[in-house]
Amino acid sequence: MRFGIVGCGVISSAHAGAIEALGDRGELVAACDVDSAVAEAFAAKHGCGVEKTPGDLFGRSDVDAVAICVASGLHADLAVAALEAGKHVIVEKPLDITLAAADRIIAAERRSLGVVATISQRRFEVAAQFVNRVVRDGDLGAITSGMAECTWWRSQQYYDSAGWRGTWAMDGGGALMNQGIHQVDMLIWMLGRPVEVTAFAGTLAHERLEVEDTVAAVVRFESGAIGSLTATTAANPGLPLRLSVHGDAGLATIEGNKLGTFALADPAAGVTNTLANPGGAASGDGGGRRAALLAEADEIRVADVGRGNGMNHPAQYAEFVDAVDNGRAPAVTSADGRRAVELVLGVYESARSGRPVALGG
Repeated sequence: MRFGIVGCGVISSAHAGAIEALGDRGELVAACDVDSAVAEAFAAKHGCGVEKTPGDLFGRSDVDAVAICVASGLHADLAVAALEAGKHVIVEKPLDITLAAADRIIAAERRSLGVVATISQRRFEVAAQFVNRVVRDGDLGAITSGMAECTWWRSQQYYDSAGWRGTWAMDGGGALMNQGIHQVDMLIWMLGRPVEVTAFAGTLAHERLEVEDTVAAVVRFESGAIGSLTATTAANPGLPLRLSVHGDAGLATIEGNKLGTFALADPAAGVTNTLANPGGAASGDGGGRRAALLAEADEIRVADVGRGNGMNHPAQYAEFVDAVDNGRAPAVTSADGRRAVELVLGVYESARSGRPVALGG
């Protein structure tokens, strides 16, 4: 598959590297940026051509798919134009910053023959795949709660370095929309559809920001599970991302992109949960499945020592190419991207109004 990239900032290099990692399945053909000097430098580094405008890039017959790597508030305009030009699209997180914009992308995708994927590369880490699988298989029993934390630091210089950062118009929010959106997606991926949220937010450690640098929320899910969600860019020097999922037959945590605690109820000690999958680890199978899962978790922890930092764009790109080649939806769809944006916007509405906000109506 032949790719073009719109926007040549820092994150674009991760996309270029992911395309290179595809080997003979992928090629970066061209890139463009509003700053021609930045585009020329990017092209020289990654060995691709340069186009002056997104329209010129979308008009190339040798480009099959386009990666959108610009300010968040511009995602829909460019994604829709690319789809209308007959291209497949990969959109950096978030899908866009309003539901109306997200819906424009989804509608354009339906009208076209294109496939749209939203970047959520943390889903493709080994630890995340393992935890999601045991949740879906019922090995943690009935999922009761979960916690997602993004505890980071961003300096004032970071926000001052680009005019769109920290603005409602282009960033769409602060610590949650920009940095915490991955954890939002992960919490939804594990716990299901959110239906209500209550939140508080503030700007506590930065100047000249329109948006929050600290936010905390409680989320109720369709299943009845309750989740907590926190994001901040005001915790110096910051901590690794943390996600935990809790059920009545076990629990799991992910620290950064590594598997942390993984514990399962011991069937020999007697388990009272009645909602667990009958084939799950706590279902009286003599402990064989439980032992196998615990052993698998130990193997993952050993392998985690040599793993990277969670920027797993190559795995998501490979899955995207496979989805297009096989005529199926990608693992992280435009609808998934919309759902994450909806929760973020619900958090902001609740923080502004001081009231719970219903979701998915």
